[in-house]
Amino acid sequence: MNIMSITLATLFLVPAAYAADKKPMDGMPMDHKGMNMQMDHKSAAQTATATGTIKKVNTESGTVTIAHGPVKALDWPAMTMGFKAKPDQLQKLKEGDKVQFDFSSQGMDSTVTRIEKQ
Repeated sequence: MNIMSITLATLFLVPAAYAADKKPMDGMPMDHKGMNMQMDHKSAAQTATATGTIKKVNTESGTVTIAHGPVKALDWPAMTMGFKAKPDQLQKLKEGDKVQFDFSSQGMDSTVTRIEKQ
């Protein structure tokens, strides 16, 4: 029982002793006023332009699948992927159309902002 008490006391006192040993960083205010403390784990939205071929249009889900070439602005290789799109954009597209398009990409979400047939 004595060893157990000593072990528990050590586990509780070591973090407190460690914290007391830490000195505040000079020149670094430690209050967080004015800081946005909400953590957003998504990356910032990036925009790019690409060319590709329409593989599928899904008006029900509001997506278009495009086989596009490399996107140098984002350091992406050529690939086939789904993009969100507005209903009026989807209505003028069909499978096999060659397109040039602008899109915004944030994390795993990519949205067409402009699309034109070539």
